Amino acid sequence: MRKYRLLYSPRNRRRPGPKGPSRELIDTVVEMKRRNPRFGCRKIAEQISSAFGIEINKDIVRRILIQHYRPLPGGDGPSWLTVIGHATDSLWSVDLFRCESILLRSFWVMVVMDVFTRRIIGFGVAAANLDGPVVCRMFNQAIAKQRPPRYLSSDHDPLFRFHRWLANLRVLEVDEIKAIPSTPCSHAFVERLIGTVRREYLDRTLLWNQSDLERKLESYKTYYNQHRCHSGLAGATPAQRSGAAPPPIANLQSYSWQQHCNALFQTPIAA
Repeated sequence: MRKYRLLYSPRNRRRPGPKGPSRELIDTVVEMKRRNPRFGCRKIAEQISSAFGIEINKDIVRRILIQHYRPLPGGDGPSWLTVIGHATDSLWSVDLFRCESILLRSFWVMVVMDVFTRRIIGFGVAAANLDGPVVCRMFNQAIAKQRPPRYLSSDHDPLFRFHRWLANLRVLEVDEIKAIPSTPCSHAFVERLIGTVRREYLDRTLLWNQSDLERKLESYKTYYNQHRCHSGLAGATPAQRSGAAPPPIANLQSYSWQQHCNALFQTPIAA
């Protein structure tokens, strides 16, 4: 029976499943976002549920806005990220995380990134049992041969409260900005970067010792800054956001592959 049904049924059959939000609901979500630019997806979903009695999920609101909403030019003023962008390298973020080697030794990794360009400034690596001088040494290692920024964003980790750490920032003439407690969004960029480094690289490679970890992190830094497209930068790389020229356009009929991080990543390039 199924072959006859397929044979004689209309060609333009619609797939079964949910039909998606109606046009009226899409227009209402877009109009609410246009009239309230600071409303997030959860707030818009709550307002629509309260006003119309329609149960709508914040993820549905997010998909509607991605597809149908385009912010008007100008708005109500520049965002804080745009203000930072007028002075590139004026604000860096720093954070620490731990990783283990194949020999079951723990290492602390300090990552420093530029907030505006999303560029990895550098990594600092040290064994466990940190103190003030070691934290300063890790920071100086991460920013070696770089001009220090005006501001440095950090969280409320006790490791960033050592007197030696504060004195080192005063010597470098860097003002420290603390993240808002219990508000991950105030320190979101570097937290997301740490998750990316873990998920894409450290969870997929083996580490032997501190020197091996430093070498592999430096290799990933080169790949991340110069070759990895960033969705938050509209598909550009952090190096391009910093002013570097884009790579030559490759031809689909003739191109080659470039390997990064011991062939863990491969990107197409012009032949």
